[in-house]
Amino acid sequence: MPRRKNSSAPKTLGETLDCLAGAARSRERVSLDDMMEALGHRSFGPLILLAGIILSAPGVSDIPTVPTITGIFVGIVAGQMVYGHEEFWLPDWLLRRSVSSARMTKLTGSNWVRKPAKFIDRFVTRRLDLFAGPHATRAVAVVCLLLAFATPFTEFVPLSGMAVGAALLAFGISLVARDGLMALLGFLFSAATLLLAAFGVRGS
Repeated sequence: MPRRKNSSAPKTLGETLDCLAGAARSRERVSLDDMMEALGHRSFGPLILLAGIILSAPGVSDIPTVPTITGIFVGIVAGQMVYGHEEFWLPDWLLRRSVSSARMTKLTGSNWVRKPAKFIDRFVTRRLDLFAGPHATRAVAVVCLLLAFATPFTEFVPLSGMAVGAALLAFGISLVARDGLMALLGFLFSAATLLLAAFGVRGS
């Protein structure tokens, strides 16, 4: 079935939270399909930002299977981006994964999320186009794919799931706001995260 193409994809972290909060209205549970419909099936940045919000939210990355499922989501989307797909496909079993609307509303409206989002949105601006253009987007997709492969291992390394979330959050913001500095931060967070995951697995 053809998807609705979102012509007004969010451009800031605050707008992304607003879209997710809107998806939680008038329904008891919010599926991943609902979230993607709110953010846009053609929008790589907001989808990566969604994964970053999920994993960096306090306590969420510690919930069993959440990092792995989020990693599968990121891997499928990033893999399609690497191959130049313009619209993203996900398997039905993943699209049907859902959370309660109450939990989504609490997450998107929490001061733990909204206050940092407001600060980040004030800081973010379009700059360093070399790291925010089409070629950089492909590089971001490749790194996100590596993070996706590493994400299941973060379930065994404390706090590493939040580190992945921070990297994805930085990449997502860089893509929606065309902020090359945030992309650079995303690359740094990713390098630290992959090293942390590697040492954690080796030491386990």
